[in-house]
Amino acid sequence: MSQLTRLSVLDQSIAVAGRPQDQSIRNTVALAKHCETLGYQRFWVSEHHNHPTIVGTAPEIVIAAIAATTERIRIGSAGIMLPHYAPFKVAEVFRVLDALAPGRIDMGLGRAPGSDGRTAFALNPAANERPEHFPSDVRDLIAWVHNEPLVERHPFAAVKAFPQGATAPEVWILGSSDYGAQVAALFGLPYCYAWFFSDGAGGKRAIDLYQRTYRPSARHPEPHAGLCVWALAAETMEQAQYHFTSRALSRINRDKGILVPLEAPDVAAAAPLTVHEQARMEQFRKDSFVGTGPEVAARIRDLAAEVGVQEMAVVTWTHDEEVRRESYTQLARAFDLKG
Repeated sequence: MSQLTRLSVLDQSIAVAGRPQDQSIRNTVALAKHCETLGYQRFWVSEHHNHPTIVGTAPEIVIAAIAATTERIRIGSAGIMLPHYAPFKVAEVFRVLDALAPGRIDMGLGRAPGSDGRTAFALNPAANERPEHFPSDVRDLIAWVHNEPLVERHPFAAVKAFPQGATAPEVWILGSSDYGAQVAALFGLPYCYAWFFSDGAGGKRAIDLYQRTYRPSARHPEPHAGLCVWALAAETMEQAQYHFTSRALSRINRDKGILVPLEAPDVAAAAPLTVHEQARMEQFRKDSFVGTGPEVAARIRDLAAEVGVQEMAVVTWTHDEEVRRESYTQLARAFDLKG
């Protein structure tokens, strides 16, 4: 059993019905400043492509914007989908980010495409073969961002990632399967499991695998594991469940292959559903971390203790931006983050 020591935020720049998509990006930047004042440990932004619901496509740019408007909170990617890119370019980008916010940058890496297959090929014509190189790409990235030698006889051994500095990004592996857990353990890196993505399926196994097979590294002598959960907190359970309706309908639509902006709660509540979909909606309400701040905080603490992680991140979708900001405020109070 581990003691939960940190609470962080994942934001995905969600498209909302009736609002221009570019506003979603600006809201992400504003939310980061809000969460810094509340005392959250990290603020991570995701990478998705060709996705009408999730419009955050370039986390490295959003990280730079957040760095310019914050002072203390750690900022990072959750994650950079590495198979789309040359590792050296990613190293350069994050060296620049670390120069903008020294000692505050997290470089979360993922192997999934964050998109459909056709879009993956549009991003990288070698999309079929690149995922196989993920472990070696991670190895090279670690060396480049820390200005350390690459492996012996590496063809790019003489290539350096600039600018250099006294600090470096903290590398994380992110995932929703055993694979990412194994890569993180191999290189002695922190690992975060996307609990919200799989509804927790396989999460405990992945964390256990990571901790059992962990190989200590100079920067991380001990394993450091985290989970990211979907949560929504409000003044009352009734209010929280009302606003959760938007997310629940979005999830049902996603499972049917329908990707659209997030609807308002009233619109979502009026959507025609089959008997099966109505039952799933009710199950979502029972399973999700939705309620008052203390209620949601208690569930987060219980899950952290059950799985054995030191850190939790929270992702929240709401149609109303003020409701989302208030949700993070409610959780910060319940966890006494500034205390």
